[in-house]
Amino acid sequence: MQSQPNVIGLIPARGGSKGIPRKNLTLLGGKPLIQYTFEAALESKMLDRVILTTDDPEIADFAKGFNIEVPFSRPKSLATDTASTRSVEIHALEWLQQNEGEMPDAVVTLQPASPLRKAFHIDEAVREFHSRDVDSVIGVTP
Repeated sequence: MQSQPNVIGLIPARGGSKGIPRKNLTLLGGKPLIQYTFEAALESKMLDRVILTTDDPEIADFAKGFNIEVPFSRPKSLATDTASTRSVEIHALEWLQQNEGEMPDAVVTLQPASPLRKAFHIDEAVREFHSRDVDSVIGVTP
């Protein structure tokens, strides 16, 4: 019998933003933008673990209030306008490997600027990923 894959939700949220200062903590519909992502991730039935990667202590503290794991602080070099999401993901995975000796089977990157994403969207994407012979799945909308 095959064991259930280990899937983590990774939320990349830096403190700076050129367009909207402090974007991730800016109120939208009465709550901080990033809270929508926290709630969807925690409600997901397919994520084994939810981790925030951030350089910002205020965002980290806010996440901890929702029981979102913040096991490390993202280096400033990965919190710039030019840092890629991929480099942030690689940093998080390398940290987990080096510090916890674990590597997840799959990573779901949950961008905070997608407040309309719900837990069922996350679960649907993970199920789709597992049901096909693919390396990745990405959610898009017109």
